[in-house]
Amino acid sequence: MTKNLIGAIQLGYSFCKKIQNSAQWGDQVLQNLSLDLRKEFPDSTGFSVRNLKYIRSFYQFYSSIGQQTVAQLMTQLSLLPWGHNILIFSKSINLNEAKFYISQTLENNWSRDVLALQIKSNLYKRKGRSITNFKHTLPDVYSDLAIQTLKDPYVFDFVALTTEAKERDIEKQLVTHITKFMLELGKGFAFVGQQYHLEIAGEDYYLDLLFYNIPLKSYVVIELKNTKFVPEYAGKLNFYLSAVDDLLKKEDDKPTLGMLLCRDKNNIGVEYALRDINKPIGVSEFQFTEILPDNLKSSLPTIEEIENELKFDDSES
Repeated sequence: MTKNLIGAIQLGYSFCKKIQNSAQWGDQVLQNLSLDLRKEFPDSTGFSVRNLKYIRSFYQFYSSIGQQTVAQLMTQLSLLPWGHNILIFSKSINLNEAKFYISQTLENNWSRDVLALQIKSNLYKRKGRSITNFKHTLPDVYSDLAIQTLKDPYVFDFVALTTEAKERDIEKQLVTHITKFMLELGKGFAFVGQQYHLEIAGEDYYLDLLFYNIPLKSYVVIELKNTKFVPEYAGKLNFYLSAVDDLLKKEDDKPTLGMLLCRDKNNIGVEYALRDINKPIGVSEFQFTEILPDNLKSSLPTIEEIENELKFDDSES
């Protein structure tokens, strides 16, 4: 891939020089160039007009940052298939966003479809944005890694429910679509159980979802609330984390993390709620595909009724 990438940069440089020197630089010039290149290199591919436009755009995107910076990125860029490169430079707003998707693709070995999904869901702006108390409850190096593990919001677009759905219904759909759920959670999560049972002081308690994060070497308790955040949720999750640390955590495990996922939150209110809690907790919003309840659907006009109404209005005018 390295040779192809260097060739793309060289072609892009040639394109941009011609743009400066020719007022007629357009599709016809690209078509002629495409024909010339195919004649010159009959055994090579990638000289279609469409791909030449991508090559030119690739050079223009990265050339604005200087040759030295491009050289530093070259090793990473050369490890990505050309299709991945096209997605990244054509969809990224700036270099920082492109760098993020380059590193994440290499780290997680994303296919092009998965990369496209992560870009569409705006992972760059969601990753590491959860409100947490990790800085005060975890060692510095570990807290930074833990913070980057969380997102805000989480996008469960594979879940379709009414807005009044119960938390248990959401849990069931997340577990039913566990592969997509794990992809949204991120790298390193291992599923332990749903409604995981703990017996504490002779009473039964059930964790909504329990995971183990391998890179973090810690259990992760996820509590779902299909409502706006209230401080009491953090207190209950703190209780669960103490129990998991006591009953499940081994000596070589790191402290158990808590993730509270709710439909809405006030960030300042969350910060106050977490300030004096001594267990590491992050709070994020989550989104799913909302569907109308049956009783509301029946009260709405059908497409046919709307069309007939429009036809009637036209005849009146």
